[in-house]
Amino acid sequence: MSVPRALTRRRAAAALTAALLVPLAACGSDDAQEDTGKTGPSGSASSAAGAELTVLAAASLTDVFKTAGAAYEKAHPGTEITFSFAGSQELVAQVAQGSPADALVTADTRSMDRVKADTGTPTVIARNRLVIATGEGNPHKVDELKDLADTELKVVLAAPEVPVGKYSQKILDAQKITVKPVSQEPNVRAVLSKVELGEADAGLVYKTDAESAKDKVDAVEIPDEQNAIAAYPAATLKQSKNAEAAAAFVAWLSSPEAQKILRGAGFQRP
Repeated sequence: MSVPRALTRRRAAAALTAALLVPLAACGSDDAQEDTGKTGPSGSASSAAGAELTVLAAASLTDVFKTAGAAYEKAHPGTEITFSFAGSQELVAQVAQGSPADALVTADTRSMDRVKADTGTPTVIARNRLVIATGEGNPHKVDELKDLADTELKVVLAAPEVPVGKYSQKILDAQKITVKPVSQEPNVRAVLSKVELGEADAGLVYKTDAESAKDKVDAVEIPDEQNAIAAYPAATLKQSKNAEAAAAFVAWLSSPEAQKILRGAGFQRP
């Protein structure tokens, strides 16, 4: 009888051991799944990696987009945004030439339309208006658009192919005002710089640009009925290697947070 009893005890011990191992194995499986969730392809480690985005933006967005970009990066850890600022006509040429970038924001819809085959559907994120920028204190007493016709006044405008140049010529033509500029600049910031440095007595710029240099220039308001409104469309670029991240940034530009930053810089609601 001793052998069968020993065998019975061994079988009972084996069964007990097996019963204990089952829940332990289950616990080990849960731990393995939790670790995989942290480091696997679909886990938070990989999704937090973010992306490096290059955004081509109109020169008049220089200051506000630096602020907006910093806010976006803070809210989206791991994402880095590099802005390339220039006249919209230059940005469009870069897109047409295949320069690597992820999103485009121009200062007019016409420029964006020129590369519609290379972009996603654009969304207007802000609007702007023109003012007359003069030297600090307005030493030449420029009060209205017709004063720019004074041949003794050194006036600088943006080139006709630049959005702000087109807007400027549009409002001057509408008022039948002839202006002979001393120079035509490649973007609005170049016009502003000429006035800041005293190389020009006055120039037509966006209201937000004059606001960014209010300690160096004065802004003479232009009545609504004589003014032009600039629209700023934003779109992803089809050549982007970070399409999802680019789309997220473009969508964010219409968010309350981004719109608050744009309003704070003087841009009008889209």
